[in-house]
Amino acid sequence: MAKSWVNSAERIGADLHLELSGSGGRRAALIDALRAAVRGGRLAPGTRLPPYRSLAADLGVARNTVADAYAELVAEGWLTARQGSGTRVAERARPLRAQPMRHAVKGPVTAPPRARAPRHDLRQGTPDASAFPRAAWLASYRRALQQAPDEVFGPGDPAGRVELREALTEYLARVRGVRTAPDRIVICSGFAHGLRLLFGQGGGGPLRGPLAVESYGLGFHRELLRTAGVRTVPLPVDEHGARVEELTRERAVLLTPAHQFPTGGPLHAERRTAVVDWARAQGGVVLEDDYDGEFRYDRKPVGALQGLDPERVILLGSVSKSLSPALRLGWMVLPERYVEGVLTAKGEREAWASVLDQLSLADLIVSGSYDRHVRRMRQRYRSRRDRLVAALAARAPHIEVTGVAAGLHAVLRLPPGTERSALKAAAWQGVALDELADFRHPEAATADQDGLVVGYATPSEAAFAAALEALCEVLPPDVSAGVPAAG
Repeated sequence: MAKSWVNSAERIGADLHLELSGSGGRRAALIDALRAAVRGGRLAPGTRLPPYRSLAADLGVARNTVADAYAELVAEGWLTARQGSGTRVAERARPLRAQPMRHAVKGPVTAPPRARAPRHDLRQGTPDASAFPRAAWLASYRRALQQAPDEVFGPGDPAGRVELREALTEYLARVRGVRTAPDRIVICSGFAHGLRLLFGQGGGGPLRGPLAVESYGLGFHRELLRTAGVRTVPLPVDEHGARVEELTRERAVLLTPAHQFPTGGPLHAERRTAVVDWARAQGGVVLEDDYDGEFRYDRKPVGALQGLDPERVILLGSVSKSLSPALRLGWMVLPERYVEGVLTAKGEREAWASVLDQLSLADLIVSGSYDRHVRRMRQRYRSRRDRLVAALAARAPHIEVTGVAAGLHAVLRLPPGTERSALKAAAWQGVALDELADFRHPEAATADQDGLVVGYATPSEAAFAAALEALCEVLPPDVSAGVPAAG
């Protein structure tokens, strides 16, 4: 057993007391000892550790042993290492101490405390909530309320307010190349609600499974379909989108053609044509998830797949990315043969999206305020995308950034075997991220490269710089370049 007492000049009255024991080797013993010192509070956040050469000499172990231990703990988030600043104990929120169990007592059971929100939220899926156009929305809401006929406040149309369906018909044609009419649009509460209406609980909708889906996508959607009795069959994804040539006996396929989620990139032009031809030949249908169609940065907008064949493509969209998921407003652009089935599934008294919100969105679109907001947010998100790419090029050039020509997130390709450790390091630093593996279909044939999905839209403008700095701190180092010198 080896012991070390190393004076720390930056922490008054504290010594580094390590005991290396166990049968797992010196490296594992040192990692365990340092973890225990940090976990127990003997090494407080910000404490500077000895240079690994000095600690190696003091412990009587090889320098590489200490260097490897430091690198592992940096990857896990226990330590941070920066050139010129040395290796330090990571700054992080202290975990709650477990409370001793008490004997059971009679009386009401209190709810457990809610999980603490992360300091930096870089998860995908939500826009900058602080950017919601409150003034424009309020003006549209007031106009809609003042101009609404009395029948608005009675039982509604299951298809949704005609004012919104007419506004969407014009807007989607102009911006996304969609060919439709107001009586082909059904208003819903978002993409998930649209899926429920199409497939229904226990087959109550106009569509049946199995459903081909991209091998990367939201697990929430796959679970929703599974609950409805729909089997999902994964299609491989590459840099050109879903490999639609591998479609077999399925009669329906769900795609994100404008910007594959989450890996990025549009469906290649040849594949767009091929999947429409497949739908015509099979008598099938393509479900097009147009989740962020407005946000394009480095190329011209890619028109909706629906424009190629309005009778073989169902387009689903919402304002969850462009405005806010709190509005619960979406739409389905349907082939004529599916309209009646969807309205039947929706029912006469379903909890529809608020009629006043529908009228407000219609006014926002017709007045031009929606276009102005989207243009403003496109510029803001492009600037954030550029800052993210620049920061990674400067701080982590060994990490490839992909999927950034459009959308609200980027995929960071990590060195093999580092995805989980990077996620753990981020959690310790209070940085919320998504790992790429979480989006992979459980039946996908092969695992892809490790990666993180970074949503750069969620933080407010004031918080983005700090979130970006925190992200760079938790990324795995370039192992080919060696471990940064501590001290």
